Amino acid sequence: MASKLDETRDGVDLTNLDQPLFDGADARKRDLVDYLDAVHERIVPELRERPLSVVRIRPGQPKFMQKNVPKYTPDWVKTVQVWAEASKREVSHALCDDRRTLLWFANQRAVEYHPTLMRADRWDRVTHLVLDLDPPEGETFSMAVQAALLVREALTDCGLSGAVKTSGAKGVHVIVPIVDTVTIEDAAAATRAIAARAERLDPSTATTAYIKEDRHGKVFVDSTRAGGATVVAAYSPRVRPGTTVSFPVGWDDLESVTPRDFTVRTAPDLLGDRDPWAEQLPAPQEIPEDVLLEGRAIPVARVAAMHEGKRRKRAREAEEHKHAD
Repeated sequence: MASKLDETRDGVDLTNLDQPLFDGADARKRDLVDYLDAVHERIVPELRERPLSVVRIRPGQPKFMQKNVPKYTPDWVKTVQVWAEASKREVSHALCDDRRTLLWFANQRAVEYHPTLMRADRWDRVTHLVLDLDPPEGETFSMAVQAALLVREALTDCGLSGAVKTSGAKGVHVIVPIVDTVTIEDAAAATRAIAARAERLDPSTATTAYIKEDRHGKVFVDSTRAGGATVVAAYSPRVRPGTTVSFPVGWDDLESVTPRDFTVRTAPDLLGDRDPWAEQLPAPQEIPEDVLLEGRAIPVARVAAMHEGKRRKRAREAEEHKHAD
């Protein structure tokens, strides 16, 4: 199907703007472009100099995560080569450093923007810790909020502070900026320790259990976003019903909002001239030594889960063998 040129902004041809964005979006492609343009001065600082992955959605097709930039990417889009351990190859990630690049991505129907925790010029350091509060299935956002408040209490108890935003899906993200002297390993350790402390404050609400069946309806305090991981940027839209947006929320307002309050249609008016994410993010912080020591003693969740999965499989097989005999 031929693309219909509707307009040009900042040298970027924008096409097919009146097409529906995706099933259930309650938005057209024009709404995505207009929204990202309206917030470009706020979202570009979140993306700048960070290898970017985007979630795109073509008409009538399922969404897909794009890391490698396509061959037809304009030469003015900055890129950086990143070694992908999983696929054992170099991946060419975009750096979305300006409005023009953002508009180009919007025209590619890139709905979600997932930058890395590190900048392209400092592979050995992450700039912030991420605590991802993932509630169980159903209408459980209020549970994620309660878990986020536990994380805040845990942070306060160790002299740290963070900013909070809706994930735009069903959860909440707490972001803790840190100084660039902290190694990636120690940043990961600190995240594990903070999650464990939040869990101890109220084990009936929060859990650090990586294996889903061990969570028993509690909120998973995910401490695995570290190193080369990504997290959806503040102000990024999501491929969700209503095209919700990952939106900054003041700690005092967290209990009175829902993810559906913030969409590509409503967010610009709610923001006005403000940049609440920039206002709420604390300055980079030193991580206390006791937090690091505690975190270093906690096994990496993915590795622990892998070993536990193997142990359970052996136990099941032994049980089956016993009954077979």
